[in-house]
Amino acid sequence: MAKKPIDTPAFTARMRAKIVRPETREILISRLAGSDQEADLTVPPNCDGLGRVRHFRRATPDGWPLNPLPIDPAARALGRPGGDLARAQVFQNAACGWRCWYCFVPFEMLTGNESLGAWMTADRLVSLYAAEHDRPDIIDLSGGSPDLTPEWVIWMMDALENAGLTTSTYLWSDDNLSTDYVFTELTDAQRDQLVGYPNYGRVCCFKGFDAESFAFNTGARPDDFEAQFGRFGRYLDLGLDVYGYVTLTGADLAAVTRGVPALLDRLQTLDPNLPLRLVPLSIGNFSPTQEREARGGQHLFEAAAPVQAAAIALWTTEMERRFPAEQLELAIVDVPLRSRT
Repeated sequence: MAKKPIDTPAFTARMRAKIVRPETREILISRLAGSDQEADLTVPPNCDGLGRVRHFRRATPDGWPLNPLPIDPAARALGRPGGDLARAQVFQNAACGWRCWYCFVPFEMLTGNESLGAWMTADRLVSLYAAEHDRPDIIDLSGGSPDLTPEWVIWMMDALENAGLTTSTYLWSDDNLSTDYVFTELTDAQRDQLVGYPNYGRVCCFKGFDAESFAFNTGARPDDFEAQFGRFGRYLDLGLDVYGYVTLTGADLAAVTRGVPALLDRLQTLDPNLPLRLVPLSIGNFSPTQEREARGGQHLFEAAAPVQAAAIALWTTEMERRFPAEQLELAIVDVPLRSRT
């Protein structure tokens, strides 16, 4: 029997309620030490087991565009060379409103389970970060789904300012475009703070190239695919320094020919240059994915691999058709958007 699709508005509301305490400014943070995720980490957890250091690399598999995120935005903000590698201090909130089959986080760590995390204030997280030897100059708020708790970004900005780390630290947050909480849970003043904070960038991940691949990837309803674009458009209107990822996985190889150009068309309705601010991500077969497939008797990676191979080839061809070489060669931080020219 097929699983019932996720009711995104209802499920995200339940997940949010489990991981944020606005009255005490606390977020439920995943404990990585001793977790099933720990086996996939390249270095041991830090910050009392609540954080990890991630190495962002510009290099990608053959056939995929280079990935300058968040290397170049951080370098530009901090006034240092970008290079081919950036280290970031990662904290993960403990819930997500979708269940992407390729997620590198075990699903049990996405449910707001207090036994798998710790309630933390931003001041405490920044204190742990500041005490780390050879700490990175990037903090990445990940998850889970940080857009469930948009206050977290604001509280981290306040905490970095309180600690005197505003100018020396770049704040980066992930967003899977599953909610409108930036507009329903933050005040106008907080939204102004998001836009005005000089060392902050946000990366949003589009899931799939059409409604069917979106549903295949996330477990949510196909009509939630279109909602992603509306949310991203509101971020553009707000004036955020915003970037994007896109996962070009699906189950239908025949859909690639129509789906990828249509996706690029839809992105360009938001801004003609927007595809130049997006980085397609190559999906690998992490151990949580392998374990899910073994438990469920599914072979999603096997089905998706030829689809993403065909999709990235067509994406590359379409980008070369739509943009002249000088635009394709622009640094991602130099790509103008309608709200940031």
